[in-house]
Amino acid sequence: MIPESTIARLRAHLHRIYPDRLADEYLPRLVERLNAFRRAHPEAGSGRLFDQTDVVLITYGDQVRESGTPTLETLRKFLGAHLAGVITGVHLLPHHPFSSDDGFAVTDYTTVNPVLGDWTQVDALAREYRLMLDAVVNHTSASHPWFLRSVSGDPQYADFYHYPDPALDLSAVVRPRTTPLLSRTWSPDPARQWVWTTFSADQVDLNYANPEVLLAVTDVLLNYLAHGAGMLRLDAIGFLWKEPGTSCLHLPQTHEIVRLWRTVVDAVAPGTLLVTETNVPHAENISYFGDGTNEAHLVYQFPLPPLTLLAFHTGDATGLAEWAAQLTTPGPAATFLNFLGSHDGIGVRPLEGLVPPVQVTMLCEQVWQQGGQVSYRTLPDGTTSPYELNISYFDALQPPQTPEPRVRQVDRFLAAHSILLALAGVPAIYFHALFGSRSWPEGAEHTGQPRTINRQKFARATVEAELADPGSLRYQILRRLRERIAVRAGQPAFHPAAEQRVSTGTGGRFVLQRTPAAGGGSVLCVHDVSGRDGRFRGQAPDRLPAGARLVDLCDGSEFRTEADGTVEVPLPAYGVRWLQVN
Repeated sequence: MIPESTIARLRAHLHRIYPDRLADEYLPRLVERLNAFRRAHPEAGSGRLFDQTDVVLITYGDQVRESGTPTLETLRKFLGAHLAGVITGVHLLPHHPFSSDDGFAVTDYTTVNPVLGDWTQVDALAREYRLMLDAVVNHTSASHPWFLRSVSGDPQYADFYHYPDPALDLSAVVRPRTTPLLSRTWSPDPARQWVWTTFSADQVDLNYANPEVLLAVTDVLLNYLAHGAGMLRLDAIGFLWKEPGTSCLHLPQTHEIVRLWRTVVDAVAPGTLLVTETNVPHAENISYFGDGTNEAHLVYQFPLPPLTLLAFHTGDATGLAEWAAQLTTPGPAATFLNFLGSHDGIGVRPLEGLVPPVQVTMLCEQVWQQGGQVSYRTLPDGTTSPYELNISYFDALQPPQTPEPRVRQVDRFLAAHSILLALAGVPAIYFHALFGSRSWPEGAEHTGQPRTINRQKFARATVEAELADPGSLRYQILRRLRERIAVRAGQPAFHPAAEQRVSTGTGGRFVLQRTPAAGGGSVLCVHDVSGRDGRFRGQAPDRLPAGARLVDLCDGSEFRTEADGTVEVPLPAYGVRWLQVN
């Protein structure tokens, strides 16, 4: 049974979200659900948080396909063949039936998209990896039964969605898209002819002011836990609560609902990690840590992809270093989910307040020259602003219209991902990054959706033929990333909670030092972003003693510090040194 202390926390959450009468009415129903889950799944939850061995693969369930086999089964076999011992977690992008947006317009939370398979295949994946399931719970598809019943006036679902008066002043609402905030419905009821649609007309926003919605979505999350999910990604969570006259972003009720779900997972499946996805400026993003124990276990590190991209394009790591130097988490139970490429574009909103607008413009221009696209959002004054860059991360890193040797391209890509792997947090690597994919402009042209440029799917035989060819880009990138990930996994200094200190003022080099929390040898990480052959000469963030022995974890070479503790090592263009201090 759920202990009284947990019930007291749930009661406090509900009273902060709803009027007292509703909170008291719905508490027993919530507790009943949790007790039922505990009885049915007494062993749910791993009980562990994270360590340096953790690496998450971001992938669609139908990323690799073969005839006659559910794609989730094909994916599981493919990962076993190529990533055994490399990744510990799999972020399975939306796995439900859907009507649009590659799964982010869910039509049925209770079933698995039949193309992927069924819950049996999800369960099998969860037995082999720490499985992150995508909780797309800000909105449903306009074809979801809840919405169809709501818009038709079914009293049970009448208030499941927002039907604002179109004359209402909603100009303060933060917009992530250029599409209209309200969309017309087919309802003959004058009060239901317009519905709130933050992301598209096919993605209708749920109304969490109705406690029935909170219970229904909590049931969805409990079902994920029942099928072995060890991580829950709360998609677009910042938009959850709507309050006309406000920004409708990061409202107190939204944070309280995240806290409630944290209490739920801690109670029924300890060790299950909540991950918040909020593509917003940094200070807003990290607000979802709460006090380090009561909201997200992990938040997406959204400034990292564009800042890393800027460092390589300018040959100067200053902006990246100054940002990274001030990163902190509120405790050992909270950390960042670090990533560079993803199924979405490279968000540029997180650069707000970190770099001059001219640098964002420069990135946009370079992406256009590389054959990518730029997506925009509408501002309150009706103008538009760049929202994300749509391009594969490999292509985004290349200098526009400048042919280069393959080895230089791979070195640059590996250097960028070495920064990802060295930083404090849990690294997440998109399938297309790990397997060296280029952009797919034909796909974006076919769907009319810029994000499709980075969402190509493959026949298993095709991609495995490339992986068997030592001369192919896919082979070279996967081999070198596997090696670098293996180095990380063996070093306690790369534990997410290990101390991190970053040097600033190092120009074309990004330098940080990681030190295990329990003591032991630190690792000095030096990454060249300038693209120029040379040497690194400087002090470690934590000054080293004279004559300290440094061993490069990547190639085994050895060095000694000088009399004043200065480190001097050869550093080729886009070279990486991970120097263990012995």
